[in-house]
Amino acid sequence: MKKTLWVMGALLFVLMGCNAESEKVEMKKMPTRFQSVNVNEAQLLQDGQAKMFCKVCGMNLPMFYKTNHASDVDGKKHQFCSIHCLVETMNSGKKIDQIQVVNNENLKFIDAKDAWYVVGSSKAGTMSKISKYAFAHKEKAQEFSKKFGGDVMNFDSTMALVQKGLKKESLMIQKKQEMMAKKGEMVYQKHCKATSQKFASVGEAKSYIQDSKSCGEVKGKQLQAIALYLYNR
Repeated sequence: MKKTLWVMGALLFVLMGCNAESEKVEMKKMPTRFQSVNVNEAQLLQDGQAKMFCKVCGMNLPMFYKTNHASDVDGKKHQFCSIHCLVETMNSGKKIDQIQVVNNENLKFIDAKDAWYVVGSSKAGTMSKISKYAFAHKEKAQEFSKKFGGDVMNFDSTMALVQKGLKKESLMIQKKQEMMAKKGEMVYQKHCKATSQKFASVGEAKSYIQDSKSCGEVKGKQLQAIALYLYNR
């Protein structure tokens, strides 16, 4: 009896150790981005089922929160993962008002025209190779620049830089999205329930996939790929 209990105890110890190691492996596999915050730390200013996603590219807003922008677009609040997606919307001819940006001092939105941007730091960019992080106070932007590099610029100068490189960046993004959409089609054909529904945005397609469970518990890059396919087909 004692021997049996000892064996069971040893087995339990091993299993607990395996689970702990498994959790460590999972933790290592979890993606970490400088731009990311927990969902409960993110301000989501737009409404609707797809409020978690960028209105232009469908990217997860909390995942790229530190570069989020927002504005009133034709009278409705839209939130973007990046200044790139904001400018894409501005160039589409829609009426843009009340441009806001996340202040990296406290993760709250501020008037973008009053913000100071650190452009080209060593921290990753969103929808661009050149990163752009905003701060309410110039001295805070300078501190960030000293630590991570980059130039401190006001809103107008940052916007001019984005406009200058927008065409090249958009072509690069388009190619990546086309490749992802092809992969998304393959996953959709194999694992998803067919739908003839049309979607007004990539974010709307992502929201449908998640809510309907039409592709199971798909997430991350696979979710983005399938949504790109459904939106563009």
